[in-house]
Amino acid sequence: MSIGPLDEETVEKYREAGQILRQVLDETAEMVEPGVTHLEVAEYAEDRIYELADGCAFPVNISVNEEASHASPGRDDETEFGEDMVCLDCGVHVDGYIADAAVTVDLSGNAELKEAAEEALDAALDAVAPGVQTGAVGAEIEDVIRGYGYTPVLNLSGHGVEQWDAHTGPNVPNRGAERGIEFEVGDVVAIEPFATTGSGKVTEGAKEEIYSLERDRSVRNRSARQVLEQVKDEYKTLPFAARWIDAPRADIAIQRLKQQNVLHGYPVLKEDDGELVSQAEHTIIVTEDGCEILTE
Repeated sequence: MSIGPLDEETVEKYREAGQILRQVLDETAEMVEPGVTHLEVAEYAEDRIYELADGCAFPVNISVNEEASHASPGRDDETEFGEDMVCLDCGVHVDGYIADAAVTVDLSGNAELKEAAEEALDAALDAVAPGVQTGAVGAEIEDVIRGYGYTPVLNLSGHGVEQWDAHTGPNVPNRGAERGIEFEVGDVVAIEPFATTGSGKVTEGAKEEIYSLERDRSVRNRSARQVLEQVKDEYKTLPFAARWIDAPRADIAIQRLKQQNVLHGYPVLKEDDGELVSQAEHTIIVTEDGCEILTE
């Protein structure tokens, strides 16, 4: 069945991506326990995605405690889970059509912070319909999170997803806004409330393990050329992890390409006060009477 401007084949690819992501995310969340390494969990999830789908829409994000997004282990990372608040954010693509979802696994004893993000997501999904403004959905998210006594992360938002592009419009804020874009039938959107015990602002940290192609241009360095060819061939415009690149001196080549504005880097985003962050996320298609949740 076509939905708005989306033909039946496209809708089915989004649905397949969403079903695969739900399976992988459920399996992966069960692995998150004290003593298990972040790298073990990331590699398990990514291997499963490649078994079941065409590929990862982006590297598995494993954000702990004050981290909110863009945290992914390095190639030799031995970091283990402890008494952490753990956000798992995964993406799957089928022929470039993307599903994006996240869950929080609480090992820290702060179950209400996890519940706040989950309830905010439920309220947001109930509010989505054609003609509803994104700011109104943001207000639903903010009301729930503040009702728990926490703060929404104000400078992160949900986003549209399109073929080969994991971050497009419309943006869906995590707070109320008088102005916004009206949802339309056929919009494919990832809605992702973040709740925090802090002030609700994230800033860039020092760690950076995720990159994407910003512009294609000729490069003279041999290792850099090899990395660029792998990126274009395997990941196109989708984000990738440095640990996925198997070229000689790959990390140096990646930094060279970043300096030449060929690659864009995504530093880890951390809560400004160093406080805990939880996350919940689904990808939806807006329908005539509301929305279809692809990642449920």
